[in-house]
Amino acid sequence: MSGITGVVFEYCWYLRGLEQFYIDLVTAPEYVEAVMDRTLAFWIDFERTFLAEVGDYLDVICVGDDVAMQSGPTFAPEIHRRIVKPRQKALYDEIHRLTHAKLWYHSCGAVREYIPDLIEMGVDILNPVQVSARGMDPLEMKAEFGDRIVFWGGGIDTQHVFPRGTPDEVRTNVRANIAAFRPGGGYVFNCVHNIQGDVPEENLAAFWEAARKYR
Repeated sequence: MSGITGVVFEYCWYLRGLEQFYIDLVTAPEYVEAVMDRTLAFWIDFERTFLAEVGDYLDVICVGDDVAMQSGPTFAPEIHRRIVKPRQKALYDEIHRLTHAKLWYHSCGAVREYIPDLIEMGVDILNPVQVSARGMDPLEMKAEFGDRIVFWGGGIDTQHVFPRGTPDEVRTNVRANIAAFRPGGGYVFNCVHNIQGDVPEENLAAFWEAARKYR
């Protein structure tokens, strides 16, 4: 699999600053669209060059834009669908034209509202599945979307259970999440995000033990 190679939206606020760019989304949409068109052009050129060399060897190609926080989208979904989504889709269409690899999309936070949009854009895999965020209940998401998108992550609550729970609580959380996501396939086990330095070693051991036991 590749690293995250397509970041159409986030690169714009890296350039402008987060607060100012979010103001721009409302007060200067034409400017935002011009900046996003430049990042889109960069990534299309990148993917054409990159996938011409390695496209036949990849099983998964990764893209991503963080568009949600723990309580929901970081900006109005109608702005996303008018400005961000068409440019993301243009990139994803080009990637699908260049490779048969599955398309893996990363966004932290409460992205449930956007999952139908991601499916429409040709996204095959959602990562990291932040199960502690609003509306991201594993059983509900599996029932609603599990036949249309792969969930990659969501194996344990990395904010609360992993760093502060007991090993038994870690095992219980892993078992419940696997049970929710596993039926019918379409699940890649992983924790929600990177393992942080405050996770006790015994919890890390319990995490892997439970993954092996309940897979």
